[in-house]
Amino acid sequence: MAAEIHSRPQSSRPVLLSKIEGHQDAVSAALIIPKEDGIITASEDRTIRVWLKRDSGQYWPSIYHTMSSPCSAMAYHHDSRRIFVGQDNGAIMEFHISEDFNKMNFVKTYPAHQNRVSAVIFCLEAEWVISTGHDKCVSWMCTRSGNMLGRHYFTSWASCLQYDFETQHAFVGDYSGQITLLKLEQSTCSVITTLKGHEGSIASLWWDPVQRLLFSGASDNSIIMWDIGGRKGRTLLLQGHHDKVQALCYLQLTRQLISCSADGGITVWNMDISREEAPQWLDSDSCQKCEQPFFWNIKQMWDTKTLGLRQHHCRKCGQAVCGKCSTKRSSYPIMGFEFQVRVCDSCFDSIKDEDRTSLATFHEGKHNISHMSMDISRGLMVTCGSDRVVKIWDMTPVVGCGLATGYASR
Repeated sequence: MAAEIHSRPQSSRPVLLSKIEGHQDAVSAALIIPKEDGIITASEDRTIRVWLKRDSGQYWPSIYHTMSSPCSAMAYHHDSRRIFVGQDNGAIMEFHISEDFNKMNFVKTYPAHQNRVSAVIFCLEAEWVISTGHDKCVSWMCTRSGNMLGRHYFTSWASCLQYDFETQHAFVGDYSGQITLLKLEQSTCSVITTLKGHEGSIASLWWDPVQRLLFSGASDNSIIMWDIGGRKGRTLLLQGHHDKVQALCYLQLTRQLISCSADGGITVWNMDISREEAPQWLDSDSCQKCEQPFFWNIKQMWDTKTLGLRQHHCRKCGQAVCGKCSTKRSSYPIMGFEFQVRVCDSCFDSIKDEDRTSLATFHEGKHNISHMSMDISRGLMVTCGSDRVVKIWDMTPVVGCGLATGYASR
């Protein structure tokens, strides 16, 4: 059935294909099985389930496996049918799924962390399982021997992870709002750089190895695109959510970014345009428009016998301004501001009506989305969250009908 979603434009919206219900607690991860009508889910209710679509159109569990601890993260490699499940107790368990998806055999347990596992990635080329956890570390272990190869510790909980197989670079987001780029070796690692820009904890990361772009979503409701591939460290700020951004997926073929938030918001961003980088906020002791002192500028207040004003910043030019010189609000999508933000009066006058045309479409998933994954070849998306519901969406009306055929022909 079609989802009752309010989007712009109304004719292009995600189509809700199926809802899967049955978990007794929050669903931590849900993955679409490639080339199959099936979904794999991991839940805080300690179960791993494989759901296959029956002739009736309903999804029923063909595998129902109970773990010793709540499931917090999952990775699945379809060609080898290996699944890695991170748990609340810090362990990662590996299983092998049968070809008919009716049986799951235990392979081994990896003692990866001392606390909850927050992300898991399996690298077949290196035979590594890489993970982050609430014990403030990233670890990488050998899947052949089950031995620990290395660990690197942070000052905050490590919350999310991406990995570039070719360069052996790992991107780790943490609760302090920082992203650390590491080079992983067989038994050691080195810190390449740290990325700072978010004002809240990092909740999701997505790495595109083709364009070498990193996208990060955070609890400050914003997304940052980091151009890792060069361009002098260019960053783009995207603000189009009202709640924590918890899931990201970049479609390299169509140059679109899909983001999901805790309030159920699904935003599709057009990244196939030349966007402007948001300016750095400037420091000043007085308004850079009317020159009135800010309230901490005691000397100027004394000299001019005036009361200090509160400092604000224009989002378009970055200047420090007072409230009287920034009475207007405007969206400015080319700079990533899809909602109305504070701008100084002169910048407001410079923004044309066509400059306010949205460069994203907004849709309502109607449930808390803590995890999302896509089967890009079929234009399918699965979302899950704390409401225990798993939803399967047809995204081709939103991201373009040529998406699936474009990927299938590559």
